[in-house]
Amino acid sequence: MDEEIKLRRLVIKAYHMDKVEWGNCNKISTDGVMTVSKEMLDGLVSKYSQIHSIDVQLIRPGDLDRWTNTIMDIIPISAKVLGSIGEGITHTVTGVYVLLTGVDVQGEQAHEFGSSEGNLRDVLFLGRAGTPGENDYMISFDITFNAEMGQERVGVTAAHAACDEFIQSFRDPLKRFNGDACTERHTYYDTIRPGKKKVVIMKQTAGQGAMYDTHLFGREPSGALGSHSIIEMGNMPVLVTPNEYRDGIIHSMQ
Repeated sequence: MDEEIKLRRLVIKAYHMDKVEWGNCNKISTDGVMTVSKEMLDGLVSKYSQIHSIDVQLIRPGDLDRWTNTIMDIIPISAKVLGSIGEGITHTVTGVYVLLTGVDVQGEQAHEFGSSEGNLRDVLFLGRAGTPGENDYMISFDITFNAEMGQERVGVTAAHAACDEFIQSFRDPLKRFNGDACTERHTYYDTIRPGKKKVVIMKQTAGQGAMYDTHLFGREPSGALGSHSIIEMGNMPVLVTPNEYRDGIIHSMQ
């Protein structure tokens, strides 16, 4: 029987954060301590005309009995160190996730078919695929849109872009972490197995307009900046490799 043919190689190195606390700047280190600051928020608000204000809150493990505006996305902090998305080396953070939420100045939640505002304990299920675990920290990046911008694609796109710039302040130092200091290391290959069945997984993504959109091919894993709207691509089928999917090439915008 023919041997397997290994194509693209993806190495993901994880760095666990044991403590997340307020500080004078956004900072991350291999000693497991991360600090969060609001210093760059005013600059982001002035940059995006669709946004009225931004608030950042630190949610510690177990602190779930608190109000949240509708959850637009849960975003891991990952950075491309070598290669493009789907190959090379990615550094990622465990123990903390960014929670992007939104409402407009009139109190209208950012939603199309339904919203998820309320007590965080009731609207967020922990420990599922794509959600934080019970012992994880969350950084709430809460957008207040200008009137009706939470229901417009341009407004939601601006919210994701602003959040991505905030996350980039952690990605940049994360890229420079010593690879030997990681707490986990995983290696994945896109593999051809001659003589075996060819398997294609079909994933239907949102692309129907209003604020309902999906972006692909961002500059960073799970990133929004530099990405392309599936609507602008004509809602045509797009082929991605297993490792591109694993590395965060799809960014949900709703």
